[in-house]
Amino acid sequence: MEAAATLRGRRILVIDDDYLVAAVVIAFLEEAGAEILGPIGGADEAITFIKENGTAIDGAVLDVNLHGAKSYPVADALAAHEIGFIFATGYGADAVDGEYRKYPRCEKPFNGVSFVATLAKAIR
Repeated sequence: MEAAATLRGRRILVIDDDYLVAAVVIAFLEEAGAEILGPIGGADEAITFIKENGTAIDGAVLDVNLHGAKSYPVADALAAHEIGFIFATGYGADAVDGEYRKYPRCEKPFNGVSFVATLAKAIR
């Protein structure tokens, strides 16, 4: 994978409430050389993890919806700790509220190469 060198050794937090989707994301990231943190399935747990481990996180993949609610509080926690991240969503751009559209996103189903490249760019 072309972006492998960019993610090699990078600690990536995976936040998704769907275990199968998280497993696919983790497989892409591991193939690209990343070290995986998580997966974490809930917003409160993710925010606590970010607050306690912020300096140990190089980047994150964040599902837009966690258990039926928007994950924006998690996005805010990542941004507050200056952790680059991408939104993962099964919906188009209009599913992301206006102020959060500035963050990169990848639509499910993922293309592994473009997914890794988008994340690598977001955490540079």
